[in-house]
Amino acid sequence: MDIESFEHWSLILGVGGLIAFMTFIMWDLAKQSKAGRFGTFILFTALGLGLLGFIIKTVLVEMVGQ
Repeated sequence: MDIESFEHWSLILGVGGLIAFMTFIMWDLAKQSKAGRFGTFILFTALGLGLLGFIIKTVLVEMVGQ
């Protein structure tokens, strides 16, 4: 495995792991604050939009770059 391939897969796994961890943090925050269904929905919507924007930006950069 060359260094470029290693960096590519490390980035994908690292960012994917961070996104999964942030999702867990949002879930734990909703559970500890006893937000209820609507509060959890709002929490995931508000904080999840930042994650969604990052994912969309990454996909668009890959599509435009090719």
